[in-house]
Amino acid sequence: MSTTDVEVENKPVRSLIPARMHDMPWTKFHWMVIFGLGTAWILDGLEVQIVAAGGFEKALGMSTAEVGLAGSVYLIGEVVGALWFGRLTDTLGRKKLFTLTLALYLIASGLAAFSPNMWVFLALRFVAGMGIGGEYSAVNSAVDELIPGRFRGRVDLAINGTYWFGAGLGAFASLFFLDPDRFGDNVGWRLAFLLGPVLGLAIIYLRRHIPESPRWMVTHGRGEEAERIVAGIEDEVRAAGKALPKLDEKRDGMWIKPREGLTPRQLAYVFFQMYPTRTVLGATLMITQSFLYNAIFFTYSLVLQNFYGETPASAAVYFFPFAVGNLLGPLLLGPFFDTIGRRKMIGGCYAFAAIVLAVSAFLFNAGSLSAATHTAFWCVAFFFASAGASAGYLTVSEIFPLEARGQAISYFFATAQVFGAIGPVFYGWLIGDGQTRGPMFWGYLIAAGIMLIGALSRRSGASMPRTSRSRRSRPRCRATTRTATRPSSSRCEGGRDE
Repeated sequence: MSTTDVEVENKPVRSLIPARMHDMPWTKFHWMVIFGLGTAWILDGLEVQIVAAGGFEKALGMSTAEVGLAGSVYLIGEVVGALWFGRLTDTLGRKKLFTLTLALYLIASGLAAFSPNMWVFLALRFVAGMGIGGEYSAVNSAVDELIPGRFRGRVDLAINGTYWFGAGLGAFASLFFLDPDRFGDNVGWRLAFLLGPVLGLAIIYLRRHIPESPRWMVTHGRGEEAERIVAGIEDEVRAAGKALPKLDEKRDGMWIKPREGLTPRQLAYVFFQMYPTRTVLGATLMITQSFLYNAIFFTYSLVLQNFYGETPASAAVYFFPFAVGNLLGPLLLGPFFDTIGRRKMIGGCYAFAAIVLAVSAFLFNAGSLSAATHTAFWCVAFFFASAGASAGYLTVSEIFPLEARGQAISYFFATAQVFGAIGPVFYGWLIGDGQTRGPMFWGYLIAAGIMLIGALSRRSGASMPRTSRSRRSRPRCRATTRTATRPSSSRCEGGRDE
């Protein structure tokens, strides 16, 4: 688009495209979006679990501390990638970024399988982490803008929950490829690292057929292209024999002022001047769930070994029911986020997780649990916590304007990762030599209290959508005036998607 085109189109226009995408009946196009974009978290879970399983330390001459460093480098890469690509997602578009970030991951992870030494391996782990971190902002933004409103809650939760399917897949792959009876010490781990890129090649093929987000295109002065994409999806709806909703431009139209992206100063204005309550809400939900997950997930094996006498090999078996509980929560509870509503379900999930964790803490301190029963409590707690945590990304994407959506997700994700990194260190210190249960008892109660803070934070979410069907009940949006610090695109006071 030329500079002249931008100047001509950089005037507020009334568009029905957001409403048409919001109320669109379900079609095979939406299944393509799910399989093409939603599988990103499977790759993340797969990567984390394969690295956690090890197998590469002997071949690369790495110490135990350096193996731990490989995990930390990956997480740091995720934070850097989320921040860097989050801004590009809002300026260059969703499609370009979810193609670039996946390609970056594929190349780095594939090359890591051929690492000749530790330093090359660590560098490639950092780059792979950048790719996955960028996926969090690009993919979550695209999914939320392409999926119809009444299905968005269950779809978003299910997609984020598939991380645990990937983690389970990684655990099975590690058991197979790291078996010395099948592969040599310097072969099995390399084959395991190629599993993600092989899956990713199929995913990147699907993504070629997923269009740019029409909502994003409208905010960037590409209304005609957006219209062609939406019309194509509607043709598919008609071909399937489904009726399109009847919309009225005056009632359902939205004022949108095209722009090329927000500057850091304008983004700060959005977070701290326009929507400070939403900022606190999003940060609280993301930080609390990240702390809990990292605290329990990275230390559960140590707890089983130190307090229940399990070996590292036997403790690893308990991961599978733990992963199943985390996967089933978003899948089974997701539909209720669309019917009962975001506020009640997020508050309820965080609260139930806190209660179950607190009960298990008292039973743990009393010596009334076994390795199996303690794992069962974790499964129940994270059945609810996983659904609530997945809804954190949904909440952040829905309560901030479209033009800041990618960056909002990236900033909250990065902040949550930083705070979450405290959990494993703190709880590892509490476990100590495993001689006394008192410190971990208080540690579990602290985690339960942190989750309760997340449950109570939803009370501050006055702008959080109650259900995905409440579009027409929300206040109308209006175009704002361009200033030195304020975003000049459409502004919506009622928490609507854009």
